[in-house]
Amino acid sequence: MNTRKLEGKWALVTGSSRGIGQQIAMGLAQYGCNVILHGRTMAHTEKTRQMLAGFDVRIHAVAGDLGTEDGIQSVITEVQHFPGYADILYNNAAIQSEWKPIFEFSMEDWLKSFQVNLFAMICFCNAFVPGMAERGYGRVINLTSGIADQPNLSPYSVTKAAVDKYSRDLAFAVKENNVLVNYLDPGWLRTDLGGPNAWEAVETVLPGALVPALLDDNGPTGRLYAAQDYKVLGQGIT
Repeated sequence: MNTRKLEGKWALVTGSSRGIGQQIAMGLAQYGCNVILHGRTMAHTEKTRQMLAGFDVRIHAVAGDLGTEDGIQSVITEVQHFPGYADILYNNAAIQSEWKPIFEFSMEDWLKSFQVNLFAMICFCNAFVPGMAERGYGRVINLTSGIADQPNLSPYSVTKAAVDKYSRDLAFAVKENNVLVNYLDPGWLRTDLGGPNAWEAVETVLPGALVPALLDDNGPTGRLYAAQDYKVLGQGIT
């Protein structure tokens, strides 16, 4: 797999202050991709910025609470100000719903999950994908989940099902413009969201999480990629 195609590109990774997003940012930077970090506050992005300091890439950070319209717009405005666009978009930021019986979730619970996990993602796609289409290049990777048969986490799992469908619809809309839209299941990882009992360490999201960003022009789109399926690729990435 040739990672040189990442060199000089700009990638926005939402929720990159920790966990999966932080790993994705590190993987991109390792192969020469400039990275736009995102966290709720600028202070939250500082640790990741320091981790990327040794790579020969440009790092920019933006802040915004994706649970609010103002927070989403703040991120969009900052990216539009500098660098002005994104070649690659990882919609990674998400929240986990509280564990409780499905009938006990309030409308507020549902709306909160949809706001962060789906509506924010749609806003970022609306902001940056048209520019990708105009330039004839773009890679959009929306983080999903393999969660199944867990009604006690229904708001989370339902939003991820919606992410899958939206990704397929968007992929069809821009497939003639070399904008590839795919969705990525990172696996059940030991993160703040996944918890300490998850099957895999967060580091195992690489190199698989990079695969949809490395697709050849006019390659597969509207598809599910499972990061854990690509563990063996670590030795073959150059």
